[in-house]
This record gives sequence, C-alpha cells and structure tokens, in this order.
Amino acid sequence: MLLAEHVEQGSGLVISSIADRMVRGVEAIGDGISETLFEPTIRLGVTGLARSGKTVFITSLVANLLNRGRMPGLMAQQQGRIETVFLQPQPDDTVPRFDYEAHLDALTGPEPHWPDSTRAVSELRLSFRVRPGGLLSGLQGPRVVHLDIVDYPGEWLLDLGLLDRSFAQWSEEVLGRIATRSCAADFLHAVQAADPEAPHDEGQARKLAQLFATYLQDARAEGYHDCTPGRFLLPGDLEGSPVLTFAPLPVQGRPSRGTFHREMERRFEAYKSQVVKPFFRDHFSRIDRQIVLVDVLGAIGSGPRAVEDMRRAMSDILSTFRPGRNAFLSRLLGGKRVDKILFAATKADHLHHQQHANLTSIIEALTRDAADRARFAGATTQALALASLRATTEELRSHEGTEVPCVRGRLEEAGRQAAFYAGDLPQDPAHLLAPARKGADSWLDADFQSMRFAPAELSLKPGDGPPHIRLDRAAEFLFGDKL
Repeated sequence: MLLAEHVEQGSGLVISSIADRMVRGVEAIGDGISETLFEPTIRLGVTGLARSGKTVFITSLVANLLNRGRMPGLMAQQQGRIETVFLQPQPDDTVPRFDYEAHLDALTGPEPHWPDSTRAVSELRLSFRVRPGGLLSGLQGPRVVHLDIVDYPGEWLLDLGLLDRSFAQWSEEVLGRIATRSCAADFLHAVQAADPEAPHDEGQARKLAQLFATYLQDARAEGYHDCTPGRFLLPGDLEGSPVLTFAPLPVQGRPSRGTFHREMERRFEAYKSQVVKPFFRDHFSRIDRQIVLVDVLGAIGSGPRAVEDMRRAMSDILSTFRPGRNAFLSRLLGGKRVDKILFAATKADHLHHQQHANLTSIIEALTRDAADRARFAGATTQALALASLRATTEELRSHEGTEVPCVRGRLEEAGRQAAFYAGDLPQDPAHLLAPARKGADSWLDADFQSMRFAPAELSLKPGDGPPHIRLDRAAEFLFGDKL
C-alpha cells in the first residue's frame, strides 16, 4: 500500500514536471509570437571590407538615434512620431555585445581617435517607442519596434563563397589570381617547391599556412579585397589550429590517403563545415536588412586593379545573400531573405560636396551587376555616399588662378591641420571602370590620392548626435518603413 502511494506520488511528480515544462514552453512561444506581432524586430546586418568604417558607422548611428537632432531625413523623426529610443540587452546571450560606450568615448573624448576595427561578430539592440501615422494615428497608441544591429567582418561574408567550391577549384582560382602579385612572391615560391602527393608533413603545412596568411595581410594592406579565408586575417581563438593550417596547392585529380594534398583538402573542408557554416546558420541567415560599407576612395587611390578587385568582391558579396521579399509564411517557416540592401561609399567627408554625386555614381556602377541580380530576386537596393562621422570641413583654395574645392582636417599620423584635394572624380564612372576591367597598372589621365584624417574634437549641443553626411538617409532606407 505504501509502495503504491509512492508510485502514485512519483507519477504525479513526473506528470506535474512535464506539465510545468509544457506550460513554460507555451509561455515562451506566446512571448515570441507576442513580440513578433506587437513588438516587431528588424535585424540589420552591418558589414564591409577592411577599413570601410563599420565600427564608426554603428557607433554614430546609435548615437544619432539616441539624440536625433541631426536626423531630419528619418521620416518618423521628421514627423515627430518617435517618442524615445533606448538601449536594451540584446536577445542573443552567446554573442558579444557591441561596445558602443567605449567606441563613442574614443570618437568624442578629449583626445578623439578611431576605435578598434571589427574582429568578430557583435550585436546591439535599440528599441523605439513610436506613434503610428496616417489613418491609424488616432486609433492606436505608441508601439515598440526593436532594431538588432549585427556587426560582422566582411571577410567572413566572402567566405560563404567557399561553400560551393572544392579544394581543387579554390586552389586553382587563388593561385591563378595571385600569380602576378608581388606581395605573393614568397608564398608562390614555397608552394611551387611543395609536392602535393608527398606524405603529409606538419612542419611544411605550418610554413605554407603562415606564408599564405602573411600574403593575405599584405594583399589587404595593398588594397585587394579577395582576401579569403577571412579567419586567416582574424583568427581569434582558432589561431594555430589545424582548421587554419592549410593553403592552396597546384593539384589535379583525387588525392591519395596520407598525402599532403589529402590533408590540405581535409582541413579546407573542415574550415567550411566548422567555421563558415556555423556563421551562416547562427548569424547571417537571420538578417532582414543589410548595409555593405565600401571604401571606394581607398580603392581608387590604390589603382585600377584594386578597383576591379573591389567590383568583383561586391558581386561575390551579393551572391551570398538570399535577396527577396519576406512573405509571412516564409518567415514562419524560417525562410528569411534580405529584402533591402544598401551599398554605401564611406568617407564622403574626404571630398568637397561638389564631388559627392560623382562618388555616388561610382558606387552605383561598381555594384550594378550585383544590384541588378538583387532587384530581379525581389530585393530593394540603393547606393549612396556617406560619412558616418564628419572629420573635415570644406573650403575653397585658390590655385593657379582657379578655386579648388578642398576639405580640411587633422591628419591622423602628423596630428596637424591640413587642406586636402583628392583629385577630380569623373562624372562618367566608365572612365574608371574600363581601365580597371582591362587590368591597367595605373590611371592614365588622372592622379587620385587618399588621406587619413583623425576625428575632429566635438562640442555637441544637447539632443545632437555626432556630425555626419547622409546617415539619416541611410537609416530611412534601411528601416524607416518599419517605424
């Protein structure tokens, strides 16, 4: 009898525990549905290749959304419908928080300097309390809209293109592309001396991987943008692991067991499955809107080959998106697609405003092939020139009897004020893209220069964010419709 009571009590505890878990599960689902329906979330991906200004963009965007005095182009702000914007804990507990406060201190402190660049995925949540507009304005009260900003290195985005390539295909493409680059000479000399069908040698693998990583660093410094695998540039806690200890080889056919070829192929496949696919699954596939930041002026200053390399990189980047409109059912089933993509040429403050239209035309031309494919798939794209944080002022200087439109700012290395004229950007982008496509070594009829300016000292009025160029227009395109 006692035993039966214990069994009955035990069964009751089990049933109670199961019921409790079911209730908690239903509550969690209910909370998720409630937030989806009544507190919608926009996941904004922010990426770009090296030195494009991702960290500065996010920091200035957040600062200017919290203090919206410089955001007239954001229609909800212009119409007075945004009651407040506030930072909240991010929903993804395993993703590092974007260090907004430290980056803002770097830009606006007594000795302003550029913050450290993006080295891994990070995230930040902003929440808007917004009054509805139009016919609903008198029927509904304010609602909350969440903006989750996801920051990730552009080099990792280019890695998604590896998923469709075998080790032999990737090796052939890389070795063919870098054959004439002087910065690849040491690596190419070493790889030509290697025998892919010899027994695997870990010392040789480490040497080749290190030389390949050094080449990638040097290529990025010279303005090239095809610097993959991206984790070779930003290894983090994977540094020294076998998954980052491989390199392209001149191979043909299937490898034999135990050979150098076979081990390099195995590690390449491990990189795709253990590094690239988790990034796509956990972060990239959940993005709704995307901005791709591009240092167009830096590429132009590096010459025609850097411009053509950037154009190909932009095309490769867009091919990794799954653009198109998000139908309600596809959202429920997890079939998210990026439905808005903005290509932004950064550092517009390095040019007088008279040349901003030319810069916009160039970024439109560089991304035209990619944008056409996105629009065909149902996505909306746009290109513009912006400066996330304005570091210069404009002035006209007399030179040989003509007035030259210049910008003035504090040089990053020298620390002194200087006026700068980058050169006349052509009104017709074909004057740049044609020699770039033909592989010209230099610009024939022009000389373009780039300069690194430090952030200016700021004295902000209450309610104003940091000065910028067209940051409000970028925000309106990316998520203004959701406000």
